[in-house]
Amino acid sequence: MKDIPLVMASVMLFLLASVFISVAAQQRESTIIPGSSLEPITNSTWSSNSGLYAFGFYKQGKGYTVGIFLAGIPQKTVVWTANRDGQPVSDNSTLLFTNDGKLVLQSSIESQDFNIGHPLQSASSASMLDSGNFVLYNSSGRVIWQSFDHPTDTLLPTQRLLEDQQLVSSVSETDHSTGIFRLKMQKDGNLVQYPINTPDTAPYSYYTSWTGGKGPGVTLNLGVGCHIYMLDHTGFNIKNITEGETSPKEEICLLRIDADGIFRVYSHNRDSWSIEWVSSNNTCDPKGLCGVNAFCHSNVGSANCTCIPGYKFLNKGNWTGGCEKSFSADGCGNNGSFTYVIQEQQDTTWQESPYSTLTLLSKKDCAQACLEDCNCETAIYDPDGSCKKQKLPLQYGRSPGDKAIVLIKVATSRYNRSDGFVPKEEKKMLRVDILIIGVSLAAFGLIMLVISIIVLRKSYIWAYEMITPKGNVEWNGDLGPRSYSYQELERMTEGFKEEIGRGAFGTVYKGVILNNVENVVAVKRLEKVLHDGEIEFQTEMKVIGKTHHRNLVRLIGFCHDGPNRLLVYEYMSNGSLADVLFTPKTPPPWDKRMQIACHIARGILYLHEECMDQIIHCDIKPQNILMDENGCAKISDFGLAKLLHQDQTRTFTGIRGTRGYVAPEWHRKLPITVKADVYSFGIVFFEIIFCRKGVDWNLPEEEAVLDELVYRCFERGEWGKMLGDEEIEMNEFERMIKTGLWCIQDEPSMRPTIKMVLLMIEGLVDVPIPPASSYYSSCLS
Repeated sequence: MKDIPLVMASVMLFLLASVFISVAAQQRESTIIPGSSLEPITNSTWSSNSGLYAFGFYKQGKGYTVGIFLAGIPQKTVVWTANRDGQPVSDNSTLLFTNDGKLVLQSSIESQDFNIGHPLQSASSASMLDSGNFVLYNSSGRVIWQSFDHPTDTLLPTQRLLEDQQLVSSVSETDHSTGIFRLKMQKDGNLVQYPINTPDTAPYSYYTSWTGGKGPGVTLNLGVGCHIYMLDHTGFNIKNITEGETSPKEEICLLRIDADGIFRVYSHNRDSWSIEWVSSNNTCDPKGLCGVNAFCHSNVGSANCTCIPGYKFLNKGNWTGGCEKSFSADGCGNNGSFTYVIQEQQDTTWQESPYSTLTLLSKKDCAQACLEDCNCETAIYDPDGSCKKQKLPLQYGRSPGDKAIVLIKVATSRYNRSDGFVPKEEKKMLRVDILIIGVSLAAFGLIMLVISIIVLRKSYIWAYEMITPKGNVEWNGDLGPRSYSYQELERMTEGFKEEIGRGAFGTVYKGVILNNVENVVAVKRLEKVLHDGEIEFQTEMKVIGKTHHRNLVRLIGFCHDGPNRLLVYEYMSNGSLADVLFTPKTPPPWDKRMQIACHIARGILYLHEECMDQIIHCDIKPQNILMDENGCAKISDFGLAKLLHQDQTRTFTGIRGTRGYVAPEWHRKLPITVKADVYSFGIVFFEIIFCRKGVDWNLPEEEAVLDELVYRCFERGEWGKMLGDEEIEMNEFERMIKTGLWCIQDEPSMRPTIKMVLLMIEGLVDVPIPPASSYYSSCLS
């Protein structure tokens, strides 16, 4: 009897050993080694051990895309996509796991190879796991990159949506490019859905978990049994989004934000998918589903879109493209061919962005006020007497709506008889008009020739005063950038009276929005701009105008009047980051400085990866980081590099013979990529850490160049010399130094993406020891 425990222990050890041997065998079977490759037609995937998931090529359109998909079921279902917005590749492309540890998609269509994963270390092996996670390992068997950390539109069981991450819908079920809706796990602990390219603020949301205030560190989790729940940073369950298990554990589950903007939980059993849970049963809840100037209405469980009166869909079959005018008249007021009328759209609700609000009016008065205002394209009338005049486009329309009535200005033909004839009375009026005009021109032609210049100038001023909104005017910052005349900006700045700054792009003046003394703006007069690039300038303004992020300075308007090129920005009351770091006797505390660094990184991340058109700033430095009244850092002068003369784009450093803020590839005449901004951020990051300029010749020569000093101290382990008297947690300090050194690697491909930099700063990923730079090695020797 005494031997029974020993026997039981022996059996348990045997079973455990068997399990370990089995797992090890499975791992060997699924291991992918350097030198392996895939092709779209033959040997197209690497499968997981069970064969349920596969990583490799799948068909998209007329080409192929690389991703992860469920291969063990009849319906091949894509759950992750690499190079999501890249062009599909041809059938003679190759996915190569190179001998130096990189996963590279080589395409005959694209001019440049695409690296999948971008780990900071070289990978020694890879594996497609049965969980649906594709991982890269280093030589020690440690995971250095995994697809679970970079979700696209889908979560799988055991996968988490981390703080500040988001799922973004696909264009359609067959096109897995970036769509127009997103589900974001916010830092405050709220899980919220928004349209893409909108601020993370309540007016744009259409679903929320109502868990705000539970952050930071909250994650969204999909568990077994298709169960969705949220955990805080301690692992405590703060909310069950789906109550209990919704399906048997053996079923395949996934959570996906669909192309229609609603996120759903699906389960697969018996050769078919079924919906286990849905975020909304109203198919019109997602804002932006119907595009601009259109509203959504449900019809037997499906969404339908309708244009507002006088408008038609821009692209038939593509609702998200919105609607455009079905008439060709421009301007305002009546003319010989068109007359403007007001048409009503009732029982709808829209996002309001009025530039002028009038009160205590009737509906008729509101319509007349819009007709008489050249800027007014639509007005929202509320029976309580308010009349909100605004410009198009109208956004986020849905029906049924509230009691407000939308009044739309539409141009219609004055002569709408089916026979095309003009009535006799109208013909007589036209002949009289022509006679009067002819006599007037003959009588006053000579006088008009002499004084034409004066009359034109007075007419311009009179016209401007007539179209300026009257009444209870409210300037609304949500409007897109508008075009100003040079005379308007002269008035706003009182003749460019108060200079508040100078930079590489020009001089900045303080101004005030007309008719509203409380709205102070910064007017930048651009210098060295391509004066003959009218189309280029307007194109860049449109690109910059579409950017909306809390860490970017908002562009309010612009001027391209003759040779004059000016920009109107929101006014930043607390100056630049240079003022904050280098001027005061008491610099901001460590936590505040790291918060500023995160603000800058998020702004760059938006420019590089999240806005509609990728923007490389090319001039990241403290003088271009401005601070608002709440201490929030915002990037300015983004998108302007394309407007400079070519010989001016490499003059951003004012100190000859030093590295400055400019990445080495500028001096080598190599192609400039987003990694140039990462380098500049690294220099600024060191300035934020140490509260001193990157180059200061007032210091001893061996300390003058900050990044060289940091690298010497890092190589020698002289942490105390770098830390100084400030009390900072040593592990955090080391992590920040290593992050900065990764950013300023000479070779652009060695630098991390700005997204990875942000994760390093926030401590969400481990920061390996950076390699020795050839530049610094020569200095040290």
